[in-house]
Amino acid sequence: MDHAGPPDVLPLRPLTTGESLDAAVELLRAHAPVLLTVGALLALAEQLLLLPLRDAAGAVPPAYLPTWNRLGLYWLLLAAGAAIEVTVIALLGGLTSRAVGAAVLGERLSPWRLLDPRGGRFVAVAVVAGAAGSIMFTAALAGPVWFVAYAMLGLAVPALVLDRVPIWHTLARSSTLAVRAGLRAGLIRVLGYLIFFSIRAALGLGALNLTESGAPWLGVVAVAGWTILNAVVYPTLACLDAVLHIETRMRTEGLDLRLRRARSHAQRGGQHLVAGT
Repeated sequence: MDHAGPPDVLPLRPLTTGESLDAAVELLRAHAPVLLTVGALLALAEQLLLLPLRDAAGAVPPAYLPTWNRLGLYWLLLAAGAAIEVTVIALLGGLTSRAVGAAVLGERLSPWRLLDPRGGRFVAVAVVAGAAGSIMFTAALAGPVWFVAYAMLGLAVPALVLDRVPIWHTLARSSTLAVRAGLRAGLIRVLGYLIFFSIRAALGLGALNLTESGAPWLGVVAVAGWTILNAVVYPTLACLDAVLHIETRMRTEGLDLRLRRARSHAQRGGQHLVAGT
Protein backbone atom coordinates (compact mmCIF):
# COMPACT_ATOMS: atom_id res chain seq x y z
CA MET A 1 0.00 0.00 0.00
CA ASP A 2 1.27 3.47 -0.86
CA HIS A 3 1.73 5.96 1.94
CA ALA A 4 2.89 9.48 2.50
CA GLY A 5 6.56 10.10 2.09
CA PRO A 6 8.86 12.64 3.66
CA PRO A 7 7.86 16.09 2.33
CA ASP A 8 11.46 17.20 1.83
CA VAL A 9 12.58 14.39 -0.50
CA LEU A 10 11.90 16.61 -3.49
CA PRO A 11 10.61 20.13 -2.75
CA LEU A 12 8.29 21.62 -5.34
CA ARG A 13 10.69 24.30 -6.53
CA PRO A 14 13.90 24.54 -8.60
CA LEU A 15 16.82 23.12 -6.61
CA THR A 16 20.47 24.03 -6.25
CA THR A 17 23.11 21.54 -7.33
CA GLY A 18 23.69 20.45 -3.75
CA GLU A 19 19.97 20.06 -3.14
CA SER A 20 19.63 17.91 -6.25
CA LEU A 21 22.38 15.60 -5.01
CA ASP A 22 20.81 15.49 -1.54
CA ALA A 23 17.39 14.72 -3.03
CA ALA A 24 18.88 11.81 -4.96
CA VAL A 25 20.34 10.36 -1.76
CA GLU A 26 17.04 10.85 0.09
CA LEU A 27 15.16 9.13 -2.73
CA LEU A 28 17.55 6.19 -2.48
CA ARG A 29 17.10 5.99 1.28
CA ALA A 30 13.31 6.03 0.91
CA HIS A 31 13.42 3.00 -1.42
CA ALA A 32 16.68 1.37 -0.34
CA PRO A 33 15.49 -2.28 -0.07
CA VAL A 34 14.26 -2.43 -3.66
CA LEU A 35 16.85 -0.21 -5.32
CA LEU A 36 19.86 -1.73 -3.56
CA THR A 37 18.68 -5.28 -4.24
CA VAL A 38 18.05 -4.68 -7.93
CA GLY A 39 21.26 -2.63 -8.09
CA ALA A 40 23.25 -5.52 -6.60
CA LEU A 41 21.87 -8.01 -9.13
CA LEU A 42 22.66 -5.73 -12.06
CA ALA A 43 26.10 -4.85 -10.65
CA LEU A 44 26.93 -8.55 -10.31
CA ALA A 45 25.79 -9.18 -13.88
CA GLU A 46 28.06 -6.36 -15.01
CA GLN A 47 31.08 -7.86 -13.24
CA LEU A 48 30.46 -11.28 -14.78
CA LEU A 49 30.03 -9.82 -18.27
CA LEU A 50 33.33 -7.93 -17.99
CA LEU A 51 35.39 -10.91 -16.75
CA PRO A 52 36.32 -12.26 -20.22
CA LEU A 53 37.21 -8.79 -21.51
CA ARG A 54 39.34 -8.07 -18.44
CA ASP A 55 41.15 -11.35 -18.90
CA ALA A 56 41.77 -10.64 -22.60
CA ALA A 57 43.02 -7.12 -21.82
CA GLY A 58 45.31 -8.37 -19.04
CA ALA A 59 43.54 -6.17 -16.47
CA VAL A 60 44.52 -7.54 -13.06
CA PRO A 61 42.25 -7.22 -10.01
CA PRO A 62 41.45 -5.41 -7.85
CA ALA A 63 42.10 -2.10 -9.67
CA TYR A 64 42.10 -3.59 -13.19
CA LEU A 65 44.86 -1.27 -14.39
CA PRO A 66 46.00 -1.48 -18.03
CA THR A 67 48.71 -3.72 -19.39
CA TRP A 68 50.85 -1.65 -21.72
CA ASN A 69 51.14 -4.26 -24.45
CA ARG A 70 47.35 -4.67 -24.64
CA LEU A 71 46.17 -1.07 -24.69
CA GLY A 72 43.86 -1.65 -27.66
CA LEU A 73 41.97 -4.37 -25.84
CA TYR A 74 41.97 -2.28 -22.67
CA TRP A 75 40.38 0.63 -24.56
CA LEU A 76 37.69 -1.77 -25.77
CA LEU A 77 37.21 -2.91 -22.17
CA LEU A 78 36.72 0.67 -21.02
CA ALA A 79 34.14 1.31 -23.76
CA ALA A 80 32.27 -1.88 -22.90
CA GLY A 81 32.35 -0.98 -19.21
CA ALA A 82 30.97 2.49 -19.91
CA ALA A 83 28.20 1.02 -22.07
CA ILE A 84 27.17 -1.49 -19.42
CA GLU A 85 27.23 1.17 -16.71
CA VAL A 86 24.92 3.43 -18.69
CA THR A 87 22.61 0.51 -19.43
CA VAL A 88 22.44 -0.51 -15.77
CA ILE A 89 21.77 3.06 -14.60
CA ALA A 90 19.04 3.42 -17.22
CA LEU A 91 17.40 0.14 -16.17
CA LEU A 92 17.37 1.32 -12.56
CA GLY A 93 15.95 4.60 -13.83
CA GLY A 94 12.72 2.79 -14.60
CA LEU A 95 12.26 2.28 -10.85
CA THR A 96 13.64 5.60 -9.64
CA SER A 97 11.44 7.49 -12.08
CA ARG A 98 8.34 5.87 -10.62
CA ALA A 99 9.60 6.65 -7.12
CA VAL A 100 10.25 10.33 -7.83
CA GLY A 101 6.92 10.66 -9.62
CA ALA A 102 5.17 9.55 -6.45
CA ALA A 103 7.41 11.75 -4.29
CA VAL A 104 6.36 14.97 -6.02
CA LEU A 105 2.76 13.97 -5.40
CA GLY A 106 3.50 13.63 -1.69
CA GLU A 107 3.49 9.82 -1.70
CA ARG A 108 5.95 6.97 -1.36
CA LEU A 109 5.39 3.78 -3.31
CA SER A 110 5.51 0.49 -1.48
CA PRO A 111 8.15 -2.03 -2.69
CA TRP A 112 5.48 -4.11 -4.41
CA ARG A 113 3.99 -1.08 -6.16
CA LEU A 114 7.44 0.05 -7.26
CA LEU A 115 8.09 -3.35 -8.84
CA ASP A 116 4.59 -3.77 -10.26
CA PRO A 117 4.96 -4.15 -14.03
CA ARG A 118 1.59 -2.50 -14.63
CA GLY A 119 2.29 1.01 -15.87
CA GLY A 120 6.05 0.64 -15.42
CA ARG A 121 6.80 0.25 -19.14
CA PHE A 122 9.61 -2.15 -18.19
CA VAL A 123 10.00 -3.60 -21.69
CA ALA A 124 10.23 -0.11 -23.17
CA VAL A 125 12.71 0.85 -20.43
CA ALA A 126 14.90 -2.11 -21.42
CA VAL A 127 14.81 -1.03 -25.07
CA VAL A 128 15.75 2.57 -24.23
CA ALA A 129 18.47 1.38 -21.84
CA GLY A 130 19.93 -0.84 -24.55
CA ALA A 131 19.90 2.03 -27.04
CA ALA A 132 21.61 4.34 -24.53
CA GLY A 133 24.26 1.70 -23.84
CA SER A 134 24.94 1.21 -27.54
CA ILE A 135 25.37 4.94 -28.07
CA MET A 136 27.67 5.14 -25.06
CA PHE A 137 29.83 2.31 -26.38
CA THR A 138 30.43 4.20 -29.63
CA ALA A 139 31.00 7.47 -27.80
CA ALA A 140 33.44 5.91 -25.33
CA LEU A 141 35.54 4.55 -28.19
CA ALA A 142 35.97 8.18 -29.27
CA GLY A 143 37.39 9.22 -25.89
CA PRO A 144 36.20 12.69 -24.76
CA VAL A 145 32.88 12.23 -26.59
CA TRP A 146 32.00 10.06 -23.56
CA PHE A 147 31.27 13.19 -21.51
CA VAL A 148 28.86 14.57 -24.10
CA ALA A 149 26.99 11.28 -24.46
CA TYR A 150 26.75 10.74 -20.72
CA ALA A 151 25.38 14.25 -20.22
CA MET A 152 22.75 13.84 -22.93
CA LEU A 153 21.45 10.31 -22.30
CA GLY A 154 20.49 10.33 -18.64
CA LEU A 155 16.94 11.67 -18.83
CA ALA A 156 15.71 9.30 -21.54
CA VAL A 157 14.17 6.73 -19.19
CA PRO A 158 12.56 9.35 -16.91
CA ALA A 159 11.07 10.90 -20.06
CA LEU A 160 9.70 7.50 -21.02
CA VAL A 161 8.22 6.70 -17.61
CA LEU A 162 7.19 10.15 -16.37
CA ASP A 163 6.43 12.08 -19.56
CA ARG A 164 5.08 8.95 -21.29
CA VAL A 165 6.78 9.92 -24.55
CA PRO A 166 7.11 7.28 -27.30
CA ILE A 167 10.27 5.17 -27.27
CA TRP A 168 11.60 6.82 -30.43
CA HIS A 169 11.31 10.28 -28.85
CA THR A 170 13.00 9.54 -25.51
CA LEU A 171 16.59 10.34 -26.53
CA ALA A 172 15.55 13.62 -28.15
CA ARG A 173 13.53 14.57 -25.06
CA SER A 174 16.50 13.69 -22.83
CA SER A 175 18.89 15.83 -24.86
CA THR A 176 16.44 18.74 -24.91
CA LEU A 177 16.12 18.75 -21.13
CA ALA A 178 19.85 18.20 -20.58
CA VAL A 179 20.89 21.30 -22.53
CA ARG A 180 18.35 23.68 -20.99
CA ALA A 181 19.47 26.40 -18.59
CA GLY A 182 23.03 26.31 -19.87
CA LEU A 183 23.47 22.52 -19.91
CA ARG A 184 22.57 22.47 -16.23
CA ALA A 185 21.10 18.96 -15.95
CA GLY A 186 23.75 17.45 -18.20
CA LEU A 187 26.62 19.01 -16.26
CA ILE A 188 25.19 17.99 -12.89
CA ARG A 189 24.81 14.46 -14.20
CA VAL A 190 28.48 14.37 -15.21
CA LEU A 191 29.43 15.88 -11.85
CA GLY A 192 27.54 13.15 -10.02
CA TYR A 193 29.30 10.46 -12.01
CA LEU A 194 32.73 12.00 -11.45
CA ILE A 195 32.14 12.15 -7.69
CA PHE A 196 31.47 8.43 -7.53
CA PHE A 197 34.19 7.66 -10.07
CA SER A 198 36.70 9.40 -7.82
CA ILE A 199 35.54 7.34 -4.85
CA ARG A 200 35.81 4.10 -6.80
CA ALA A 201 39.23 5.02 -8.20
CA ALA A 202 40.54 5.86 -4.74
CA LEU A 203 39.26 2.58 -3.32
CA GLY A 204 40.68 0.59 -6.24
CA LEU A 205 44.12 2.16 -5.99
CA GLY A 206 44.06 1.88 -2.21
CA ALA A 207 43.30 -1.82 -2.47
CA LEU A 208 46.56 -2.32 -4.37
CA ASN A 209 48.47 -1.64 -1.16
CA LEU A 210 46.31 -3.99 0.89
CA THR A 211 46.30 -7.09 -1.25
CA GLU A 212 48.83 -9.59 -2.49
CA SER A 213 49.17 -9.35 -6.25
CA GLY A 214 48.42 -12.62 -8.02
CA ALA A 215 46.67 -14.24 -5.06
CA PRO A 216 44.21 -16.89 -6.34
CA TRP A 217 41.35 -15.52 -4.26
CA LEU A 218 41.82 -11.94 -5.40
CA GLY A 219 39.57 -12.20 -8.44
CA VAL A 220 36.59 -13.41 -6.41
CA VAL A 221 37.13 -10.75 -3.74
CA ALA A 222 37.44 -8.04 -6.40
CA VAL A 223 34.19 -9.07 -8.10
CA ALA A 224 32.41 -9.12 -4.73
CA GLY A 225 33.87 -5.77 -3.69
CA TRP A 226 33.03 -3.96 -6.91
CA THR A 227 29.56 -5.50 -6.91
CA ILE A 228 28.84 -4.21 -3.40
CA LEU A 229 30.17 -0.75 -4.21
CA ASN A 230 28.33 -0.44 -7.51
CA ALA A 231 25.14 -1.74 -5.91
CA VAL A 232 25.06 1.61 -4.11
CA VAL A 233 26.59 3.81 -6.81
CA TYR A 234 24.30 2.84 -9.68
CA PRO A 235 20.97 3.30 -7.86
CA THR A 236 22.21 6.64 -6.52
CA LEU A 237 23.05 7.84 -10.02
CA ALA A 238 19.68 6.59 -11.28
CA CYS A 239 18.00 8.54 -8.47
CA LEU A 240 19.95 11.62 -9.56
CA ASP A 241 18.69 11.20 -13.13
CA ALA A 242 15.09 11.02 -11.92
CA VAL A 243 15.54 14.07 -9.69
CA LEU A 244 17.21 16.05 -12.48
CA HIS A 245 14.35 15.26 -14.83
CA ILE A 246 11.73 16.59 -12.43
CA GLU A 247 13.93 19.52 -11.35
CA THR A 248 14.54 20.58 -14.95
CA ARG A 249 10.83 20.44 -15.70
CA MET A 250 10.15 22.57 -12.63
CA ARG A 251 12.87 25.02 -13.62
CA THR A 252 11.99 25.35 -17.30
CA GLU A 253 8.38 24.17 -17.71
CA GLY A 254 6.74 25.37 -14.49
CA LEU A 255 5.92 21.84 -13.35
CA ASP A 256 6.12 22.89 -9.69
CA LEU A 257 3.44 25.56 -10.19
CA ARG A 258 1.17 23.15 -12.03
CA LEU A 259 1.56 20.52 -9.32
CA ARG A 260 0.80 23.03 -6.57
CA ARG A 261 -2.39 24.07 -8.37
CA ALA A 262 -3.35 20.42 -8.84
CA ARG A 263 -2.73 19.69 -5.16
CA SER A 264 -4.93 22.61 -4.14
CA HIS A 265 -7.88 20.97 -5.93
CA ALA A 266 -7.25 17.28 -5.37
CA GLN A 267 -4.34 14.86 -5.21
CA ARG A 268 -5.80 13.07 -8.19
CA GLY A 269 -5.44 16.17 -10.33
CA GLY A 270 -1.65 15.88 -10.52
CA GLN A 271 -1.54 12.38 -11.87
CA HIS A 272 -1.56 13.46 -15.51
CA LEU A 273 1.35 15.83 -14.89
CA VAL A 274 3.67 13.18 -13.49
CA ALA A 275 2.75 9.77 -14.84
CA GLY A 276 4.21 6.37 -14.07
CA THR A 277 3.19 6.26 -10.41
